[in-house]
Amino acid sequence: MTDRPPEIHEQRILGTELLWAVGVGVLVAATLSVVVFTALSRDINPPSNVERIDPKTLHLSGEFAEHNLGTTVGPDGRVTARMIATQFMFVPRCIAVPSGRAVTLRFASPDVIHGLLITRTNVNTMVVPGFVAQVHTEFTRDEDLLMPCHEYCGLGHSEMWATVQVMPDDRFKPGPDGRVSCAQR
Repeated sequence: MTDRPPEIHEQRILGTELLWAVGVGVLVAATLSVVVFTALSRDINPPSNVERIDPKTLHLSGEFAEHNLGTTVGPDGRVTARMIATQFMFVPRCIAVPSGRAVTLRFASPDVIHGLLITRTNVNTMVVPGFVAQVHTEFTRDEDLLMPCHEYCGLGHSEMWATVQVMPDDRFKPGPDGRVSCAQR
């Protein structure tokens, strides 16, 4: 035993606890500061494109009707590819995109949650029924890329994949209707 009164032990313990509390507070503040600084300086933000769509009727009219799916080039030159992720396939099975240009990818699902990624790119998103998933990207190399579903969606999940055909800009020519289809290889 020690000869010190119990009040001194309590003060010493309190001082140590306060020191640890300050240390943890500084660590938490530093971590949050790094996250906020990175988010602002790198323009990294959580997805804010919360766009709702009726999953029961999305294929009947509007942008996800069958005749609107695939890749289109708008009058302003913007490239948009629309696709439906449904059990157990992507519709259409192939989308054509240009290399070296900004592309907007838009996805919807009428049934269950699907996930997709495009190999060798930074495209990776979830497709939730009732919402439109939107990704902006730029493809850098002319190649065919695999786009599998990476969220288990049922027994046919392993067969759910599509192709993204990245074309050089000189071969990426829209037709009179502004649509571009995958080239037969």
